[in-house]
Amino acid sequence: MIYSPPGDRPWARTHALLPTPLIDGGNTVRVFFSSLDDNHFGSTGWADVEFTPAKGTVTATAQAPLLQAGERGTFDDCGVVPSCALRVHENLFLYYAGFQRAERVPYMIFSGVAAGDRNGAVFRRRARTPVLDRSASEPFSRGAPFVLNENGDFRMWYWSCTHWSEGAHGVHYNTVIRHATSRDGLHWRADEHICIAPDLENEYAVGRPWVIRESGLFRMWYSIRSRDEGYTIGYAESGDGIHWDRRDQDVGIGKSTQGWDSEMICYPAVFDQGGERYMLYNGNRCGRTGFGYAVLE
Repeated sequence: MIYSPPGDRPWARTHALLPTPLIDGGNTVRVFFSSLDDNHFGSTGWADVEFTPAKGTVTATAQAPLLQAGERGTFDDCGVVPSCALRVHENLFLYYAGFQRAERVPYMIFSGVAAGDRNGAVFRRRARTPVLDRSASEPFSRGAPFVLNENGDFRMWYWSCTHWSEGAHGVHYNTVIRHATSRDGLHWRADEHICIAPDLENEYAVGRPWVIRESGLFRMWYSIRSRDEGYTIGYAESGDGIHWDRRDQDVGIGKSTQGWDSEMICYPAVFDQGGERYMLYNGNRCGRTGFGYAVLE
């Protein structure tokens, strides 16, 4: 484990959800994450981390949130959780999931984007409305967007709720991972094809996709939520980014036998730094214990 909120800041009492790296090629990686206040409203902060295979060292952290819950009544008025940081020309875009609590289901999630300064220290919403909003084919929730910029053509993979159902532990979402395209990173057109779906025998949700393209192959890491195992991490490969082959047996990481990630592992983010490949992820209680990392052997 690298970082856990000390609990002495009103906006960051607990959790460090969805660690999201900003890769600039230097020795230090700025990792965005969301922490919860006393009302469980999420705000986005950051930690600067120096990575080596043997140790990750936090060198600085945000004293104040760079993005907080939106205006009362907006799609993100109960919290914001980062999912992807992307440089677009002179702009830094932070894609995030906005939470709004509901009555018959726990919450709704739609996705927004904020623009930041070069260092990722100050962000402002591009709009008070989502970039991924309700649609006729996706009326429930659309969140955790991950975006690649491929020579000016933008591709997104995101979490989409197909329906809500009631089980032994209450009402829960059922989700898939879908794909969308854009010419500007702000206006998106979703494909009808579903990229990754849960194995309904035991699973009911897949989400927080993270994609790397190398040597003509797309690689995706994602969260799996199942009835037996809780949260685990999966892996898939694709030639076109749309049709995916699940290869969860090759993900190369599982829960620890004890400690902060012994009950669950979730929300992976994979990046290369200094000749090594790292995976950031959350552990027990969906990130209440903070975030940590693993190194590819």
